[in-house]
Amino acid sequence: MADTKATKTKNYTYAVGRRKTTIARVRMYNKASVPGMEGVQLSVNGKSAEAYFGGNANAAAYRKPFILTETLNKFSASVVVAGGGVAAQLDAIVHGISRALSTLDREKFRNTLKTAGLLTRDPRKRERRKVGTGGKARRAKQSPKR
Repeated sequence: MADTKATKTKNYTYAVGRRKTTIARVRMYNKASVPGMEGVQLSVNGKSAEAYFGGNANAAAYRKPFILTETLNKFSASVVVAGGGVAAQLDAIVHGISRALSTLDREKFRNTLKTAGLLTRDPRKRERRKVGTGGKARRAKQSPKR
């Protein structure tokens, strides 16, 4: 008796976005190829992006890659994000969405996203604390003048 393994077709594009200590794993779905994806735009950790982030400024940030590439209602994304704060998570999600769009259609989207600076990862991280600095990264002990 042979074991048969059910093969599942991959109908999404996967990308990873990063910022500081935050990692966002993005699955980008084409709404036309997936049934039942008509209303879903962006879900973050099982919630809608509006409920997860809130505010119009945040909504403009995570919609920016879709608006620049003119694909606002053509794709839907599911994001799992971990680590960092709200701002770092938002930047990681934007980076991941941009990378997913870039892999979908490299000739069409990459140049637009690159000039907008959305494909560049922000490498800045918190500086580690050094020994003998009184609990701070750069503070040195005060030396007496006399």
